[in-house]
Amino acid sequence: MAKQVIQPKIRGFICTNAHPVGCAQSVRNQIDYVQQTIVPQKTGLNVLIIGASTGYGLASRIALATGYGMNTVGVFFEKPPDNWRTATAGYYNTVAFHQCTEQEDLKAFSINGDAFSEEIKSQTIDLIQKELGQVDLVIYSLASPRRIHPYTGVDHRAVLKPIGRPYVDKTIDLVEEQIVEIIVDPAIEQEITDTVAVMGGEDLTFWVDQLLENDCLKTGTQLLAYSYIGPEITYPVYTHGTIGRAKEDLKQKVDLVDQKLWQQIGGHAYVAVNKAVITQASAAIPVIPLYISILYKIMDAKGINENPIAQITRLFSDHIGLGQQPILDDQRLIRLDDRELRPEISQEVKRIWLEITTDSLPRLADYNRYKRGFRNLFGFEIDGVDYDQPVETDLHLP
Repeated sequence: MAKQVIQPKIRGFICTNAHPVGCAQSVRNQIDYVQQTIVPQKTGLNVLIIGASTGYGLASRIALATGYGMNTVGVFFEKPPDNWRTATAGYYNTVAFHQCTEQEDLKAFSINGDAFSEEIKSQTIDLIQKELGQVDLVIYSLASPRRIHPYTGVDHRAVLKPIGRPYVDKTIDLVEEQIVEIIVDPAIEQEITDTVAVMGGEDLTFWVDQLLENDCLKTGTQLLAYSYIGPEITYPVYTHGTIGRAKEDLKQKVDLVDQKLWQQIGGHAYVAVNKAVITQASAAIPVIPLYISILYKIMDAKGINENPIAQITRLFSDHIGLGQQPILDDQRLIRLDDRELRPEISQEVKRIWLEITTDSLPRLADYNRYKRGFRNLFGFEIDGVDYDQPVETDLHLP
């Protein structure tokens, strides 16, 4: 394919293209962060990452490979390039990951397909058995709006809605860039059921059962599932809404998996609660873009903000690394959102939330930071990249 100049195609919370060179630079920046923050190790351990191409899943793959010398199997669902249409950002991220790690004498395998399906589970298990034998760690970091149930064939679609009563509050109109009132009607029972089916823990249990049945987990294997809780101001539409109900189900399933792993292989399973970060998924949640714009301004000013790679590096340095025992709260959760939810941070966010308007948005929040962070997800506005230069978009996974 001939090279082309790529500019972002953004409408609201959707970006329909990605920049391969920008994505590659973003991956290199994350690798640099890890290797400058910790002393790189060569553990030779093996990790399976389910949802490995963007956000916390990608950060986990980068940190574990380049910081801890782990061999990685990454499962994800991304679109490859098609004629003049670019691939998705996660596809280019993964191409860049392979390019950056192939010189590290590490094994890296990628499977592109629907992680909810039996076909991809079988492919993954076959690959592990053939190439690695077993894995020492499993990361579950899936974020999807849809799941076709592998046994019933039912097409479940998640919704972002409150439960019980309408949600009325303020948000940013991402097109007009104004503070507006938003009203979200409550979910009906079927929508709650569907959201739990997509974003709850059932699929995780299917993965664990098949990995155990096929002897793919070493003695002492640990499993991590990523989640989010957030502050009180987002509770009605998140924690107490359909997504929160799904996260409760995930937590319950992880606790059952923990018991199963302990009984069968002496392993453990945990939920790591991460802080709010800019993702395409979170951009679609009412109030979250405004909340993050306020939160980032406060946390940046205090020097305690973290992006996914910083969070994940801290996770493995302080909780799950070699010789580490995870620090758990009274619900067995690893709380990486501890800085976000410090009382003084939450109080300041709440104060600003009550008074912010369109006119005061530039002063009280950092919406430009949010916008740039959103574009960064797709390889745009990355320092050091010349976006006026034509680039090759027809890249291929190894």
